Amino acid sequence: MTGGVLLLALLVVPLVGAAIVAPLHRSPGTAKTVALGVAFVSLALTAATWFAYSVDAARAGTRFQLELSVPWIPAFGTSFALGIDGIALVMLALIAVLVPIVMAYSWTERLPEDRSEAGFFALLLATQGLLVGVFAATDVFLFYVFFEAMLVPMYFLIGRFGGPRRQYAAVKFFLYSLFGGLIMLASVIGLFVVSGRELGQGTFTWSELQAMAATLPESTQIWLFLGFFVAFAIKAPLVPFHTWLPDAGAEAPVGAGVLLVGVLDKVGTFGFLRYCLPLFPLASQRLAPLVLVLAVAGVLYGALLAVGQTDMKRFVAYTSIAHFGFIALGIFAFSSQGFAGSSLYMVNHGISTGMLFIVIGLVIARGGSRLVTDYGGVHRLAPLLAGSFLVAGLSSLALPGMNSFVSEFLVLVGSFPREPVYTILATVGIIFAALYVLWIYQRTMQGPVRGTAVLAALDKAGGPGTMLDPAVSATRSAGFPDLSRRELAVLTPLIVLILVLGFFPGPVLDVITPSAVATMTEVGLPDPVGGVR
Repeated sequence: MTGGVLLLALLVVPLVGAAIVAPLHRSPGTAKTVALGVAFVSLALTAATWFAYSVDAARAGTRFQLELSVPWIPAFGTSFALGIDGIALVMLALIAVLVPIVMAYSWTERLPEDRSEAGFFALLLATQGLLVGVFAATDVFLFYVFFEAMLVPMYFLIGRFGGPRRQYAAVKFFLYSLFGGLIMLASVIGLFVVSGRELGQGTFTWSELQAMAATLPESTQIWLFLGFFVAFAIKAPLVPFHTWLPDAGAEAPVGAGVLLVGVLDKVGTFGFLRYCLPLFPLASQRLAPLVLVLAVAGVLYGALLAVGQTDMKRFVAYTSIAHFGFIALGIFAFSSQGFAGSSLYMVNHGISTGMLFIVIGLVIARGGSRLVTDYGGVHRLAPLLAGSFLVAGLSSLALPGMNSFVSEFLVLVGSFPREPVYTILATVGIIFAALYVLWIYQRTMQGPVRGTAVLAALDKAGGPGTMLDPAVSATRSAGFPDLSRRELAVLTPLIVLILVLGFFPGPVLDVITPSAVATMTEVGLPDPVGGVR
């Protein structure tokens, strides 16, 4: 019960913080300070949760820890039930790390006129709290409630604080997600009805539903699986359900975009591991070839479109589509190494893409343009900014020594024994990743000082020089400044995490692996690579 109270605090503290911050629109400085304080409290609670979680207990077969269950709607067999496994724990840690970083970045971010900074920070906290509910829920109906509720703050973050086409992007994001959620609701209701027939009493409890999976006919599992799968495939997103992400990512304010691409999208791939595979193992095996086709198509399609992007924020969105293809490949290749690699990939992608999104936001804040062609030679003006861009890019392409390399390698090693053809095809995406990352870095950061946005910023500062002039005076540098102390403080934790997880992923993998092995057992297939240590 003590552990359950800890999870409840992780859920409630950000929501209460959002309620406190929202009315402080007349005191934006106070609102931001209170919000950042709440984010650090949540970070401390997450650290306590991490140390309270027992890896030994997970290895011994304890599926969920720190559980809390309170009857909610007894007539419907649903309860307010929380609990975490290793995969949920690392996702909670990712949220707790990213939110204060996002707030520190957004401290001076320009918002549309007549938009309250207090409202913006309150919505960030609300998003954090509802995401905690999504990852910690062990009642399927409660999960569905949080799954739908988390759309609301993100809708307002995009629709009120985003770019010129924010309304279009917000509505598209909301409608796509709502459509998937409604289809999932049909499957949630179907699960309740089927559990009443199989167990004698309807239930939404995850453990009871998972135990029922062994007796559920394959045809029934397929119909129920499809409802969950469509919702998660939209959220992830997988091709062809992806079209909302480039618009939402491009128009969202940078802080909200980091949470959108770094955490909220992971709900889809988390849902595959938590719900689709354990609750519908026969359907997962039957439909895996279809999902693998979509995964590989996403890897190649996302990478090809990323190469040709001229909008830097849309570039990040398309790289994410390619990365989610790798995650789905590791999941539906059915191996414990693939599950562990995909889970670690979710964390590493959140860190790498979060940093890349922030760095691009810093470039846009200086140049006032999202277009790649409006920049060039930034390394001569802002070497620290250019270096940070390179680190984020190399992490995104999974360079050895960076965090993403370990997870991508585990996905490929875990996928090849059962699905060699799909794995080889997906490996081509690694080549494209090197191409699109190095290409955008070369075009924006290298070469002589050039580009409309860069030169306009320099001219505004009153500096001389021509488009091809490599010499940059102190006056010109002031027009396109390098990273400030606050910006260095924002990026430094992400760089540290990229390097630490690149060389020492063991502590995180130790937490993930027992849950990956448990999921493999629930799927009911032999592990093609003999398991992971």
